[in-house]
Amino acid sequence: MSAVKFEITARDGNARAGLLHTPHGIVHTPVFMPVGTQASVKALTPQQLDESGATIILGNSYHLHLRPGDEKIANLGGLHEFMAWNGPILTDSGGFQVFSLAKCRQVDLDGVTFQSHLDGSKRRFTPEKVIEIQENLGADIIMTFDECPEPYDHAYNQEALQRTHVWAERCLAAKSRSDQALFGIVQGGVFPDLREQSAEFIASLGFPGNAIGGLSVGETKAEMHEMIEVVNNILPEDKPRYLMGVGAPDDLVECVLRGIDMFDCVLPTRMARNHTALTRLGRLNLRNSPFSDDQRPIDETCTCYTCRTFSRAYIRHLCVAKEILAATLVSIHNIHTLTTLAGDMRQAISNARLEDFRHDFLSNYRKHRSPET
Repeated sequence: MSAVKFEITARDGNARAGLLHTPHGIVHTPVFMPVGTQASVKALTPQQLDESGATIILGNSYHLHLRPGDEKIANLGGLHEFMAWNGPILTDSGGFQVFSLAKCRQVDLDGVTFQSHLDGSKRRFTPEKVIEIQENLGADIIMTFDECPEPYDHAYNQEALQRTHVWAERCLAAKSRSDQALFGIVQGGVFPDLREQSAEFIASLGFPGNAIGGLSVGETKAEMHEMIEVVNNILPEDKPRYLMGVGAPDDLVECVLRGIDMFDCVLPTRMARNHTALTRLGRLNLRNSPFSDDQRPIDETCTCYTCRTFSRAYIRHLCVAKEILAATLVSIHNIHTLTTLAGDMRQAISNARLEDFRHDFLSNYRKHRSPET
């Protein structure tokens, strides 16, 4: 019996609305998951996250292994208690960070040897080690160790895919905690043949959920959509599908339409720290001078704490003055924007009108992609 159960409550074409039952609560899907890299969603408290509509968040195995250490977190009661988040948590395997951040990597079929980007210390990640780290952290959903290569090199993607598949089997064999669900990861770059091969293999292993990795890493949106369609035609329909590292509003709409249930991305909080607000009419650079006398909220249709309380003029002042509060207020808004967008799509799926929702949303979003006011 898996620690996670997925229940589809409505369908509209390839899109699904569902309930993801976890040991720490039920998650309504489609869902956007804020990223808490260092056991913290940057600039926000758990209470602010909850009030912004977040129901499940991510932790990063690579970073938490390096600092403060996964064993220390285990001794302090696990990740939920450590960061005072009572809802579901998903941890990634650290595979992406090993290949994007770590120095002096040496990759072989058994695993990856690398130097920490923090202090240069030598480390070794194998599938078994990655499972050990994630079992120490204690998240509800954990991920297999995978290799995320550059998307356009077919020969290397094929080689990396073999490692990813071997590692997936070893992760399954190493997993020992019954209160955690292990998701597999499909790779294969922008190549339909490799994506088909990977989806078939990962599906055959019987994971309770499946992720699509290696997208939103430099390929075109058309290529991303094609790979999602290839993979989703193969992955089992009765299990959640998680698109890793994708969080732009228009991408959420397009990918839910194609059958994706779960998303994560650093986008909303990273943009907030760079003074950019996400709205359904595009992005607002809140440092722009026209906002200095603007008494409107960031988004007049938004119900988040920031939009209920503060003007664009005030937030622009905070941004220009480099006040920490700016990042908090814009992060609250950006996460609320994505969580409510996911909720509206759930409702549209239940009403069998997601295609109409997509048309209306994208027409407005693309028309006003970079508004100044």
